[in-house]
Amino acid sequence: MSIVLIKALQLLCCLSLLVVLHEGGHFMFSKLFHVRVEKFYMFFNPYFHLFSTRDKWFAKLFPRIAKNETEYGIGWIPLGGYVKIAGMIDESMDKEQMKQPAKPDEFRSQPVWKRFFIMVGGVMMNLITALVLYSAIMFTWGTDVLPMKNIKSGFVFNQTAKELGFQNGDIPLAINGETIRNYDTGILRMLSEAESVTVMRKGKKVTFHMPAEHPDLMEIADMSPAFIRPFVPSQIDSVIPGSPAAKAGLYKDCRIQAVDGTLVRSWADFDSIMVRKSDVLASPTCTSKDSLRLRKMEVVYANWKNSKVDTVTIELDDKYMLGIVKSNITDFAVVEHIDYSLLSCIPAGCAHGWDVMCGYVHDLKYVFSKKGAQSVGSFITIGSIFPEAWNWQRFWELTALISIILAVMNILPVPGLDGGHIMFLLVEAVTRRPLSEKAQTIAEYIGMGLLLALMVLAFGNDLVKFVF
Repeated sequence: MSIVLIKALQLLCCLSLLVVLHEGGHFMFSKLFHVRVEKFYMFFNPYFHLFSTRDKWFAKLFPRIAKNETEYGIGWIPLGGYVKIAGMIDESMDKEQMKQPAKPDEFRSQPVWKRFFIMVGGVMMNLITALVLYSAIMFTWGTDVLPMKNIKSGFVFNQTAKELGFQNGDIPLAINGETIRNYDTGILRMLSEAESVTVMRKGKKVTFHMPAEHPDLMEIADMSPAFIRPFVPSQIDSVIPGSPAAKAGLYKDCRIQAVDGTLVRSWADFDSIMVRKSDVLASPTCTSKDSLRLRKMEVVYANWKNSKVDTVTIELDDKYMLGIVKSNITDFAVVEHIDYSLLSCIPAGCAHGWDVMCGYVHDLKYVFSKKGAQSVGSFITIGSIFPEAWNWQRFWELTALISIILAVMNILPVPGLDGGHIMFLLVEAVTRRPLSEKAQTIAEYIGMGLLLALMVLAFGNDLVKFVF
């Protein structure tokens, strides 16, 4: 099975599950309050559908189900799903029904608090789903953490970080007075808002203050070389067969000591050299002669066991790759595994889910920046983050993450989303009168237009990223 098909299948399973659960939240509260639900569809069904309980063959086999007030079905466009609640202005734009006198079992006939729970039901279901999944993941697989105290060799920093006060070898201990317990991606978010930083420097605790103007999260995450990374000796984990490195005689566990006369102590040093090469290659003044020259590297390497040193000239491949797999921090620092019982996994999973949601809400502001807008992706981007081979742990982790994303995005006060309907209900609760149907319809059109524009932007970004 091809990699693309495996990723697409994982994406389809993930979204199908989350959409059914999200719409099920609306459905559950509607049924609880005896509000009529006309349709419950997985996937969209313009013009035709793949399955419906109103189909003649189904009605003959299961007449009682077919006579149910709700039509259940499966559409042919696997990009979502919906419930059609009677007496509600939504994306279906059923104006004819709204012209009729309101019936007791319609959405518009219910008090504000019932309509509020019906609309917030989808978001609630997505949040509950994420917390349940994270708890189940903790119980089934546990979690691996890399405590900062286990990283004895310290960190290396790029030039921007050094100008802010960091020094190579520093080990961050606290940011804004908050202790850093484990090394993970959350440290970048903390650094983006750092005012004071405490580090272990040459055996002593040192606290320094960051300038008021320093890079935000998007800028830090996009830096090359990286703003901060653990010091990892330039020891080769493995060599790809047939690669330039293999042909030159490099082997597993040998350590690169210098490249083109520049000392290399860590993979950060090596990456800095390669970044400089890439910058020259990307320059419009780079000639074919320069390109051929940059493809050749003089590499000094040593056997870490007997310290025997050799020098070799390597010609990189057409993509300017050496053909090695680098060692990483987990080869030199102890990763601790934590198992959870059936009881302890629940608070741990909920705490982790809460942290993920808070982090996502915090980062949402960057969507409105230029770089943030360029990073918005469609289903292609979402599908690309799934692993190339089916991995149940990773699948459920990503499903939980996407469930949180769906919850947060849906609660935004944008007409066409659940948050838009909730906003109308809050206005009605304050003013004691509902927004007119005309105003709601216009707002719905505007919201759908904004969502369509966002989809076009996301798809355009993906075309640029993955096609052109």
